[in-house]
Amino acid sequence: MNKKILIVTGDAGEGYEAWYAYHRFQEAGHTPVVAAPSKRRLHLVMHDFEPGWDTYVERPGYTMEADIAIDNVRAGDYDALLIVGGRAPEYLRHNERLITLVREFHAAGKWLFAICHGIQVLVAAGVVKGRCVTCYEHVRYEVQMAGGTWDGKQAVRDGKMVTAQTWQSHPEFYREVLGCLG
Repeated sequence: MNKKILIVTGDAGEGYEAWYAYHRFQEAGHTPVVAAPSKRRLHLVMHDFEPGWDTYVERPGYTMEADIAIDNVRAGDYDALLIVGGRAPEYLRHNERLITLVREFHAAGKWLFAICHGIQVLVAAGVVKGRCVTCYEHVRYEVQMAGGTWDGKQAVRDGKMVTAQTWQSHPEFYREVLGCLG
């Protein structure tokens, strides 16, 4: 059954996570819709791990067209919400309309998916308290400070929430996500 999935990102969103999600949902017969602060072409980035670096490096990545502005999204029009990582969640977690949307999806019992730094938006919305989740290991303390439990697995499902560590978690994450969507 075709589901309509809202993919939330913005400038400096992780390009591989955004495009992989978009294509996997299409491949499975679902309809992905990209939402961002404004409806326009987004500048995505590529995060990678280089020998000799203590953290990831960032390079310009592919661009992606946002189909709809976050302010125009109605939770009732979608079956699930995915927040991809990169640096975009760092500022998206301050978007009050997005925080309201996450809470509306959660209250309606709809699927919430987050990968990597996407967890920062779920933390800001207050929906990880009492939940077992995963995310990029260097933001795990935000989860713990918000009352959640961080698990080191590549992908974790807790109720109607599925989370993943990084783009390297795609196989485990999308097996779980697509299983949840039916």
